[in-house]
Amino acid sequence: MVHTARLRHDSLAAPSSRNVPAKWLAAAAFAAIGLLAALASQAQEAPPAPVVTVAKPLVRDIVEDDEFVGRFEAVDQVSLRSRVGGYLDQVHFQDGTLVKQGDLLFTIDQRPFKAALNQAQAQVDSAKTLVEFSKMQFERAETLSREGNIPVSTLDDRRREYLAAQAQLDGAEAALENASLDLEFTEIKAPFSGRVDRRLISPGNLVQADQTVLTTIVSIDPIDFYFDIDERTYFAYARDARERGGVMQEGAGGVDVVVRVADRDEATFKGKLDFAENRLDEATGTMRARARFDNKDGVLQPGMFGRINVPGSLPHPGVLLPDEAIGADQNRRIVFVVDEAGLISAKPVRTGPRIDGYRVIREGLTGEETVVVNGLVRVRPGVTVKSEMTKLPPKGEAEGQTQ
Repeated sequence: MVHTARLRHDSLAAPSSRNVPAKWLAAAAFAAIGLLAALASQAQEAPPAPVVTVAKPLVRDIVEDDEFVGRFEAVDQVSLRSRVGGYLDQVHFQDGTLVKQGDLLFTIDQRPFKAALNQAQAQVDSAKTLVEFSKMQFERAETLSREGNIPVSTLDDRRREYLAAQAQLDGAEAALENASLDLEFTEIKAPFSGRVDRRLISPGNLVQADQTVLTTIVSIDPIDFYFDIDERTYFAYARDARERGGVMQEGAGGVDVVVRVADRDEATFKGKLDFAENRLDEATGTMRARARFDNKDGVLQPGMFGRINVPGSLPHPGVLLPDEAIGADQNRRIVFVVDEAGLISAKPVRTGPRIDGYRVIREGLTGEETVVVNGLVRVRPGVTVKSEMTKLPPKGEAEGQTQ
């Protein structure tokens, strides 16, 4: 029985490799060889060429803009003070309202000034009476002197008294005019049209002549915009101004400019460059320029910041590309150019400002190249691509954005 169990155990053991048929080994070898060949074939197949969108750059006459940051200031502004001292009697305006030139704003207590005016008028009346009396005395002395009834010295005394009375009258009339002006100055009026600030002093307070600030007024329409330009830009603007037949200090012949303010990216305000200072600041090397804008609706306020675009060149042929077509290689800008065979090459370019939604290419392209405008992430120099030609519209999607 022991022998029988050993035989049964041996029969259940795995067969030896020497007992596997040769045809099975050959089939396995052929399968492995086929698998390796398939893998090698897949590895050797080239990936499909990436598909990119290409276009010719937009070429047309352009005028490049320079952008500066500046601040709006009122054309006219005043801190209103009284020319005479006294107690404030009345305020005739609401804080922050628009006023017109000549509108009554404040009244100083007029009673002391009316009394002074009446006193000056009385002095004038007295002086006139004295002049009339001295004149009659002088004329009577002249008659008697011709008849030889009085000495010449008496005639001279009458002439002196008459001339002194006339001088006294002139002084009294001057005092009357001064008193009249003081009374007029008690009514403080708007020197020009604009928006008045809040009142800085209430009725009943003492107003000191030429010292106490009562309120401020700023003009609204038009409004000025001041900004600084560097020395290099000044030379370029001055050269262009001469070619236009103007002078930089006189606003370069009224160059059209555009300004944008915060929270109004889509809205622009058009004005004219009308003034530049007559010297450069020695400390900063800059010159202050000014543009003037219409402001009939009063949207622009003194003190607001803005970004102004000034024509920085005369009309010249320019090459334009969308920003999406411009890549970066460390500290330089590049575009990818496609030749007739679809081979990609990189070209360094020097960019300029935005115009009509496109970026100006100042150097690096002639405008005849075929440039990748969409799909830059799929290309690199030396790669062959499949290109789909498109045409750039006259104005890009980014039109209205700043540079």
